[in-house]
Amino acid sequence: MPSDLLQRPGRAAPATPRATPKRRTRVFALAEARWAAAALVLFLIALPLQLTAAPAWAWGPLYAAAYVTGGWEPAWAGLTALREKTLDVDLLMIVAAIGAASIGQVMDGALLIVIFATSGALEALATARTQDAVRGLLDLAPAMATRLADDGSEATVPTEDLVVGDTILVRPGERVGADGRVVAGAGEVDQATITGEPLPVVKEPGDEVFAGTLNGTGALRVKVERDASDSVIARIVAMVEEASETKAPTQLFIEKVEQRYSLGMVFATLAVFLIPLAFGGDLTGSLLRAMTFMIVASPCAVVLATMPPLLSAIANAGRHGVLVKSAVVMERLGQVDAVALDKTGTLTGGTPRVTDIRPLDGSGLTEDTLLALAAAAEHPSEHPLARAVVDAARTHGLAIADMRDFTSTPGVGVTATVDGYTVTVGAPARLLDGNDGAGAARAAEVAAGLEDGGRTAVLVLRDGVPVGVLGIADRLRPDAAATVAALTTLTGSTPMLVTGDNSRAATCLAAEVGITGDEVYAGLLPEDKVEAVRRLEARGRKVLVIGDGVNDAPALAAAHTGIAMGRAGSDLALETADAVIVRDELAAVPTVIALSRAARRLVVQNLVIAGAFISGLVIWDLVGHLPLPLGVLGHEGSTVIVGLNGLRLLRDAAWNRAEKDMR
Repeated sequence: MPSDLLQRPGRAAPATPRATPKRRTRVFALAEARWAAAALVLFLIALPLQLTAAPAWAWGPLYAAAYVTGGWEPAWAGLTALREKTLDVDLLMIVAAIGAASIGQVMDGALLIVIFATSGALEALATARTQDAVRGLLDLAPAMATRLADDGSEATVPTEDLVVGDTILVRPGERVGADGRVVAGAGEVDQATITGEPLPVVKEPGDEVFAGTLNGTGALRVKVERDASDSVIARIVAMVEEASETKAPTQLFIEKVEQRYSLGMVFATLAVFLIPLAFGGDLTGSLLRAMTFMIVASPCAVVLATMPPLLSAIANAGRHGVLVKSAVVMERLGQVDAVALDKTGTLTGGTPRVTDIRPLDGSGLTEDTLLALAAAAEHPSEHPLARAVVDAARTHGLAIADMRDFTSTPGVGVTATVDGYTVTVGAPARLLDGNDGAGAARAAEVAAGLEDGGRTAVLVLRDGVPVGVLGIADRLRPDAAATVAALTTLTGSTPMLVTGDNSRAATCLAAEVGITGDEVYAGLLPEDKVEAVRRLEARGRKVLVIGDGVNDAPALAAAHTGIAMGRAGSDLALETADAVIVRDELAAVPTVIALSRAARRLVVQNLVIAGAFISGLVIWDLVGHLPLPLGVLGHEGSTVIVGLNGLRLLRDAAWNRAEKDMR
């Protein structure tokens, strides 16, 4: 079997590329976070002073400072929007806070300012972290490459200086410096970052390689075919940024009507104040009636009708291992009606395992002795398939014999002397080439059967004679089939499988989890996955993409909603996705969708309650005489009711009920 080792005896550590430090914006590097923190500190100092009946001069200036530190940025943004004839929610929140202070509710206004400033800081941090991950993706491609001159001399040059037609040397353990084609040498390249394939791919003259992929074995000479700015890695970065910028701006349901409602409330308040004055009304009475109207008609209860259910659902999901990044995302999850799933690391665990042990007739070996023989030969190797064989032997409790004279041939296999036998383990097509014996024919038949079943076949030779075949495959997640069935029920359509892996492996796995052949798209590059998602969205579908790798990030960004698997997820996928399955439990996906739909139902209930209270109080104020304290009490009472109703989703019973509905 191929190995990460050069041809030398003994065990050696695998080549490890130099780790690149992560780009990560610090929280307080953002001005929004610093201002929000200052407002919060001032509020927390002022609040206990007020509650302990300290004189107003002690806590009043602190509240005023909290208003300024937390409110000046949104106020400026609101005024800027107002100049463009848009009534921005930022300005409305500031006006509401000042209005609360003007009628003596200084603490309420300060709390509103703090909450609003904190929300803005969190949004700025999320944006910065996503940009960090996108820029950090470029670090996958090496900064320097070894360029070969026509006379065979070598020169180390920056990768951005490479031009189409240059030839570069990629040694074992190095990352490929540019997109190109192998012109000499053979090796095994881990290109999971680009295609998501779980196993290294043998590269020989004529094969294409991508910048940023890792060469595990053998030296490669690669002719550059694309400039650095046009490499697949660079295109992934561009696609993520483009998708993030062009993705339609999203708002909560209530925010979609907030502009009109707020404008209407402003004009109505002015009318309630000015019309009585025009007919000779008392200034104080008109002002008091208008102030009461503004309070009872303000959308506080309507806003709270939306936020508590969604925030409660977010908190509940978080306790069960699902990080939903915002209330908008929680609302959008309930809207999805189509799902696209990645294969490696999403439906599967991403780690190869021995699934079949097939001793050949006449070899005299049992399954255990065949596995032990292969493990002894593979023991020095660090290749993923070799580790799978050795791990399987240890799982079976087998003793691994000593070996000597270990050698590795990239793309072919490994050879070692075990108990006096020359044992070779590797690719059947290479090891059986030119072998016409009966054993070879049977070995080829067994290997073909395993490969038709989506497994990687590994042939074992003893003294040049085939003695058995091992089947190795990426292990399907235990909850994969149930999750696909639940998603089909939720959306009314079978999920789509989008993968960079080969068609045979993808089709076999899809059949195991219940995805039909028409919904399997294999051999896709990142831009192909984005195109598949956009085709669905062009038909009016709201697509949920579930993935884990760098190659999934553009599709995660382009989709209506994206969910990343947390345990093995790349930094870029985790930052780009709208939600993260922290515990790596795929079955949590349909449950969180069901929880989102429960939250949406609760939002509708709350809007009915809030609307009834607001309508009743407004009519009372306009037709009769609603005392200001009673108006405040009714307004705050409706706010408390819808708030408490929304908190019902905090209970574990809500998650359990959603989970039960999916079974």
